[in-house]
Amino acid sequence: MTAMLAAAVLVELFTSEGCSSCPPSDAVLARLHREQPVPGVQLLVLSEHVDYWNNLGWKDPFSDARFSDRQGRYGSRIYTPQVVVDGRIDVLGSNEAGIVRAAKAAARDPHGTVRLERSAGGVRISVSGLSEHPQAGVILAVVEDGLVSKVERGENAGRTLAHAAVVRSLRQVGSMPAGASQWSAEVPVSLENSWKQPRLIAFVQDAASRRVLGSGALQE
Repeated sequence: MTAMLAAAVLVELFTSEGCSSCPPSDAVLARLHREQPVPGVQLLVLSEHVDYWNNLGWKDPFSDARFSDRQGRYGSRIYTPQVVVDGRIDVLGSNEAGIVRAAKAAARDPHGTVRLERSAGGVRISVSGLSEHPQAGVILAVVEDGLVSKVERGENAGRTLAHAAVVRSLRQVGSMPAGASQWSAEVPVSLENSWKQPRLIAFVQDAASRRVLGSGALQE
């Protein structure tokens, strides 16, 4: 494993296989991950499949109610496909230029450094350089690339959909008191055998405003 340490901005896509307008946004997210269009800034992307489309003809195999709940905590403006950049800038998921602009704007704000290193017990996450902030949570995501699904019913019936950075696991692994500039801990990581290309992404998020204070990734 190789640790990656760079200025980073988190890009979360809330999507669903049951939504006919979502596949173009899935393609945008994959392109942002692959091409990294913001010089000097690493875009860390998460594809979070919501579950509120599941009763409309097709149950998304990657969906989870926790992602729907997470989207709801960003505010009352809820739709799919929706992108939230660094926990605070709302952009239509298919608006690639808008996402890039939002990422550039977010990158101008102070961010801490989040470093991930493989350890015997899982992964060591080290946070440093945070500016003044309220209480914050340290969150670890396991994502998987290269997933393909053939949709048999619903709005996307008959289509074969490809996905990148699908969130397989998302959990808070630590907390930082108000004003703390650094944090470090070894965190256990559970991976399922069916996950062929898992990657780890960690980020620090303000518990009140939801703003992402820093993020980083480790290739699995």
